[in-house]
Amino acid sequence: MREIVFDTETTGLDPLQGDRMVEIGCIELINRFPSGKTFHCYFNPERDMPEPAFKVHGLSIEFLKDKPLFSHKVEELIEFLGDAPLIAHNAMFDLSFLNAELERAKKAALARERLVDTLMLARRKHPGGSNRLDDLCARYKIDNSKRVKHGALLDAELLAEIYVELIGARQANLGLAASDLAAGEARVTSIVVRTRPEPLAPRLAEEERDAHRAFVATLGEAAVWRKYRSGA
Repeated sequence: MREIVFDTETTGLDPLQGDRMVEIGCIELINRFPSGKTFHCYFNPERDMPEPAFKVHGLSIEFLKDKPLFSHKVEELIEFLGDAPLIAHNAMFDLSFLNAELERAKKAALARERLVDTLMLARRKHPGGSNRLDDLCARYKIDNSKRVKHGALLDAELLAEIYVELIGARQANLGLAASDLAAGEARVTSIVVRTRPEPLAPRLAEEERDAHRAFVATLGEAAVWRKYRSGA
């Protein structure tokens, strides 16, 4: 099963008011484990960076002005996303910016049915508690010490760990590993120990002696062999 965990950074809160996406980070999960494949890119938003947004992620226009336009990377992004479910925290926010950029690039929008919103999962699992990314990291003992400011790829990496905890996949995988170990032990204890067969040589020697006795018996009482045995 393939899934994509993603996060975005923007110039503000509303793409309909001209705010733009300036960063996206995507993590590929295969059967709920990171595969090691990622997609990460900064974009030139072709506009200014409001101070409130800069304080959140620290991405200045000076840093972004030589980065590619979204339209220059859109094909790579679409290929990476494929048709996998898309996992994000407060997912409709990220999807609205992503679809606004896709529309500008004259590409098809992503269906909201593909979304898995970890914020909604967290609210159902931990009602009444704080479900910010940092608080969920603390709850599940996930190291977020590198997270000084928001960053799309780092946040996606943290969210991938949180997602696995929220759906109980980590415990399920640990249980599977334990059952596999138990099955392995059962297979070891069920080994049948067989008695080592008697060597063939003694049996063959006895058969040879019997055959010799039978042959001697056919020689009659006057056989030289009998005289030799009697010492005559």
